[in-house]
Amino acid sequence: MENDSKNNNKEGWKHKLHEILYEADTPKGKIFNIALFIVIITSIILVMLESIQEIDKEYHDFLNISEWIITILFTIEYIARIIAVKKPLKYIFSFYGIIDLLSTIPKYLSFFLVGSHSLVALRALRLMRIFRILKLARFIGESTNLVRAFKLSRAKISVFILFVFILCVILGTIMYLVESGQNSGFTSIPRSVYWAIVTLTTVGYGDIAPVSALGQFISSFIMLMGYAIIAVPTGIVSAEVATMSKRSRNTHTNTQACPNCMAIYHNDNAEYCYKCGGRLNDE
Repeated sequence: MENDSKNNNKEGWKHKLHEILYEADTPKGKIFNIALFIVIITSIILVMLESIQEIDKEYHDFLNISEWIITILFTIEYIARIIAVKKPLKYIFSFYGIIDLLSTIPKYLSFFLVGSHSLVALRALRLMRIFRILKLARFIGESTNLVRAFKLSRAKISVFILFVFILCVILGTIMYLVESGQNSGFTSIPRSVYWAIVTLTTVGYGDIAPVSALGQFISSFIMLMGYAIIAVPTGIVSAEVATMSKRSRNTHTNTQACPNCMAIYHNDNAEYCYKCGGRLNDE
């Protein structure tokens, strides 16, 4: 009985810690995450100020000590996140877990690698958690639909990209035949294909340009064609997004993270994880 009581207390403590660190919907979770954002932004500002020689020369010690304090806080937070989940490796190798690690180690690396402390600017990536903290469910849902739409339309887009590549090879070869003797930069077929890609995508670096009348006529046709080609993948994805939006019009998502597999974007009032089936709130 005593061992069971200790285990329950341990699980309860870990559950509360998990709620604070991973649940942006709870009052404590919101306070923690907002404080975390303030610290992240402060750290980024300190790194930016440190890169200014005049400021660094006068306030170097203050900036260095402040950065070390923030690094220690992030280290404690990173360890706490590992402790709060049932499967630590899931968090360590998750997207946010890797970002958290990358934003913590640069200051320690400064002991061994000169100048590596400036890499703490990677902490700006942690600002991506803003979508969870503010509970922008509508934006979270739309981003999920967008990802799914890309997945559903990847076959069509792949075929389209292959078609565009073949078209660029053909157009590049034609331009090479037309401009090869004009001293206009079309010195080889690969270089001409590069020009076709740049022109068709409407980038237009201008490092290669046709000089003959026929070459300029063909390039004008390719430029106009580029606008139509750019609209095709946009239309494909937009159609899939519209379909996904109709299917998920009544679906809501929250910021709750599964303590077992770290999956997010659960439906409101969900009791079990949609990915691993584990209970979301072990109380």
